[in-house]
Amino acid sequence: MKRIGLKRAALAAVILCSLTTQAVAQNVTVSLTSEKQLIRGFGGISLPEWQGSDLTAAQQKTAFGNADGQIGMSILRIWVSDNKSAWSQAVPTAKAAIAAGAIVFATPWYPPSSMRANTGSSTAKYSMNTSAFSSYVTHLNDFVAFMKTNGVDLYAISIQNEPDYASDWTYWSADQVYQFTLNYAGQITSKVISAESFQYKKNLYDLILNDPKALANIDILGAHTYGTQVSAFAYPLADQKAPKLERWMTEHYTESANDADLWPMALDVGTDIHNTMVEGSFSAYVWWFIRRKYSPMKEDGNISKRGYCMAQYSKFIRPGFVRVDATKAPATNVLASAYYNKTDGKTVVVVVNKNTSASSLKFTIAGTKANSFIKYTTSSSKSLAKDGSVAMSGESFSSSVDGQSVTTFVSEGNSAVQTKTPSALEAITEYKVFDLKGNVLGSVNLSYGEAVQERIGQIVKQPGMVVVKPVGGQASRVILTDFVK
Repeated sequence: MKRIGLKRAALAAVILCSLTTQAVAQNVTVSLTSEKQLIRGFGGISLPEWQGSDLTAAQQKTAFGNADGQIGMSILRIWVSDNKSAWSQAVPTAKAAIAAGAIVFATPWYPPSSMRANTGSSTAKYSMNTSAFSSYVTHLNDFVAFMKTNGVDLYAISIQNEPDYASDWTYWSADQVYQFTLNYAGQITSKVISAESFQYKKNLYDLILNDPKALANIDILGAHTYGTQVSAFAYPLADQKAPKLERWMTEHYTESANDADLWPMALDVGTDIHNTMVEGSFSAYVWWFIRRKYSPMKEDGNISKRGYCMAQYSKFIRPGFVRVDATKAPATNVLASAYYNKTDGKTVVVVVNKNTSASSLKFTIAGTKANSFIKYTTSSSKSLAKDGSVAMSGESFSSSVDGQSVTTFVSEGNSAVQTKTPSALEAITEYKVFDLKGNVLGSVNLSYGEAVQERIGQIVKQPGMVVVKPVGGQASRVILTDFVK
């Protein structure tokens, strides 16, 4: 049901443009202290209301689990149907995603029929009735309440999907988006995502960014990047007016006409994620359909080559990491980005090599205490293959990356956290572990952060967030754990 003609043409232009990256150096220099944006995660949408079937239980585990043979998605997007009787269809996968530690957000395409006008134009199927703004808030709040009652605590809800590409859904003018955000969005009983422009058109956000009262009513700037030139990913006004406001890329696919295993076309997912994170400073990357012939998961439930390219990021760059500064174009048609977890000192570097031949690179990571980096590769012949371990020499290591590949380097060994003097919290030997509802999961007896995570994995049944409170009265803290045994 998704209209793709215009988007396909725009996407092709971006892919061709991405091949013009010029060489600047053969070295990748990473600065752990030069922090960029927080990473919220990677994911996609499940839309059984359109697709005709939901993800199966096995497919839910493949998408949101982070064990071998799983993608490690940490974000699920769902649809706010204009028909309340359809809301229950989104519940099963949303509950499964949350159980696996993911967050769930929702987006409406249409307001109920009483709140919209039929336009019948080629640019807008419907238009929003400004006079119905108050009723629309009630509609969104009803959805939030319904999902919560059914075991799904939404992380956030969006105002509108692609109001500036509405030939199949609902048109809002930029002024309508601004007026709703200013006068009504503050009444929504969830975190609020801005209306999501289909092409990251800045005019949809500028009025809001320039009005502190309107800006205060959104928690996340949401955008799609269909046909958006990489040069337009930057947003200086947002940097100036809302430097702490998270930006989420809430929907994109690289193309939809071909099978997701076609190589090297699937490699474009690696480039797309790199540009989203590095050039756009987005905290989230959300694909369109999770399961489709052109998606991370094939219709048979198997992970596609596109899915493996996404997993090169999503399995290792977990929620709570921050992107840090790194040489983004170390060689011709080679892209690099780096991510750091301040809690346990874990460092991840991802390299996309679009050349047909291998590239040799030297990585220098000032301040790291890692002993080595484990290497994972997706290429024409490899699918998230564990490609050995590379030893550090001081603060550097050298490695070759395969031609037409995505390669992820994950630090191991002695982390920066382990070598520092323990804080008062870390010095406590006994920790009680709770889930987010306050239920006691068990106890661990350790000192350092990374080891705490590993031990927690022995008692936690699902990866995700837990609360760790040391015995003795010190402050509790939230830990993201993927060490499920």
